[in-house]
Amino acid sequence: MKRPGFLQSVVVAAVLAIAGAAFVAAFLPFIGTVTVARLVVPGLALAYLLFLLSRSEERSGRLTTLALWGAMAIASWLFVSSFTVYLLIHAGAIWLVRSLYFYSGVLPALADMGLTGTSVVFALGTLFRTGSVFLATWTFFLMQALFVVIPATLVRARAADSPATPAGNDDFERSRRQAEAALKQLITQ
Repeated sequence: MKRPGFLQSVVVAAVLAIAGAAFVAAFLPFIGTVTVARLVVPGLALAYLLFLLSRSEERSGRLTTLALWGAMAIASWLFVSSFTVYLLIHAGAIWLVRSLYFYSGVLPALADMGLTGTSVVFALGTLFRTGSVFLATWTFFLMQALFVVIPATLVRARAADSPATPAGNDDFERSRRQAEAALKQLITQ
């Protein structure tokens, strides 16, 4: 799999916004605002994390990542009383998983942290201003869709912009291949 594209991420944002709003509308009369909010946040975060993991080229550590996320979700459910902190914990888990599975450097991960923080601020602002769970969720995940424009690593991007490598490297590569071939011959004899 390759990194998700912006359009694919926008579709996921729309699906998650609709699902979150539908969940809140269906269960709000029965279990109350606080419980619904504390259920919808990890539910949407889990769905988004599963989407991210399905699109990542990295195959190792997925079960461990999900197990640690589950432990974090349970611990935050039990011990965090502030909704804002609860939301920040789940947004931080999204940032951490994306940093581990999609970036190869500190600078892209820090840029993603800024994007995630801005997404939380705008989502909370939208929720307080409009009172709409759909719009708040849409705002959060729509901004999260912008992670696709953050390069996986800034070192590779700079290396791609640099001029072509000197011809001397071709000689080195040829010598390296010859040495590997000779080593293989020695091993197989």
